[in-house]
Amino acid sequence: MAKKSNVDFSIEDKLKAVITLQKIDSKIDQIEILKGELPIEVSDLDDEVEGLKTRISNTEAKINSIEEFIKRREEDRRDAKANIDKYEEQQQNVNNDREYQAVEREIEFQNLEVQHAEKDVKEAKIKLNDTIKSKENINELLKLKQEIFKSKEAELKKIIKETEKEEKEISLLSEKAKENVDAHLLSSYERIRSNFRNGLAVVPILRDSCGGCFNIIPPQKQVEILQHKKIIICEHCGRILTDDELFEATEY
Repeated sequence: MAKKSNVDFSIEDKLKAVITLQKIDSKIDQIEILKGELPIEVSDLDDEVEGLKTRISNTEAKINSIEEFIKRREEDRRDAKANIDKYEEQQQNVNNDREYQAVEREIEFQNLEVQHAEKDVKEAKIKLNDTIKSKENINELLKLKQEIFKSKEAELKKIIKETEKEEKEISLLSEKAKENVDAHLLSSYERIRSNFRNGLAVVPILRDSCGGCFNIIPPQKQVEILQHKKIIICEHCGRILTDDELFEATEY
């Protein structure tokens, strides 16, 4: 026998189909609630760990650069001192005052170079110590973040393992249920569902109020909902409304 098309279904049938889909999707939502913010936390922690590793790498490069600078300036200091010894020896063998003063200026220049080199080395060593301490602090933070990441990741993997089979089964049910929902109604359902954090697009009337936003539904509108003659949308939140009896009676 040929499959009944969506246009052949009554409003009540269409409501039952979309209620069924909502109940199935709500089961998927419950699994996501069980996971909570863990997927986001794990992803953020992974990014933090990688960021800290990059910072450590950059800090190590900075340390190497400072150490190379210290090495160069210490060599400059040694060269300047060697030049001073050389010029002092020359000074003993000058022939006149002019030569003596020329050598004296060279000695003074080399002494200045020694002072500058010593100053640079001293300042660089302070900077080196600060950078090494910074690296140690980053390393400690990295260890902490890695421990938290491993813990959160293990927790998430456990939940995924426990719910994976159920989630796959429910997802398949959801896809099958969508086949029974009127195309225009399905489009509205998916749009409405994406607008709300709790994923509720179809809600029953509870205590004369919308089961989604809890605003009062006028008596006349409630009568129309009970008649199942047309799809009624909550004028406050835009959710698809149904009577509590039909909602509760519809199973999947």
